Amino acid sequence: MHLVPFTEEDYPLLIDWIPDEEFCMLWAGPVYTWPLTLEQIRCHQKKQEINAFIPVENNQSIGFIEIVKISDREVRLSRVLIRRTSDRGKGYGKTLIELAVDHARNRFNAKRVSLAVFEHNGQAIRCYTSLGFKIISRKEKSRRFNGKWWPLLRMEKRV
Repeated sequence: MHLVPFTEEDYPLLIDWIPDEEFCMLWAGPVYTWPLTLEQIRCHQKKQEINAFIPVENNQSIGFIEIVKISDREVRLSRVLIRRTSDRGKGYGKTLIELAVDHARNRFNAKRVSLAVFEHNGQAIRCYTSLGFKIISRKEKSRRFNGKWWPLLRMEKRV
């Protein structure tokens, strides 16, 4: 697997990969609203600190990830996605995160990589924990969806 830059040609792919409002919230938090549109993506991708990639294996797009430059020494991994449900749990997420951490270290000289994940996203939390990320905080009332609050965990790893 390797990372290729996410370009405007890829925007329709990303829209197709987000099946519903709940998934959109789980994946993007408040950054995007359902239904995802080209204009939302275009506006977000113009931000200087956003570095988006598509992981590719055997000429197939596997998913999506953003590496957000927070400071001279910190980046945040955001909007991590393995596109096919059938591909989740097969190690693609771990490989994707490892590639992103390596990119952050080599390209941005990052010393710390952080991320945020909703507490009920157990599969993602297990993936991040297995790669050495530690929970550093919990926000009880982060986002409200369908009348329920979704607690948010902040995680980080020194690199």
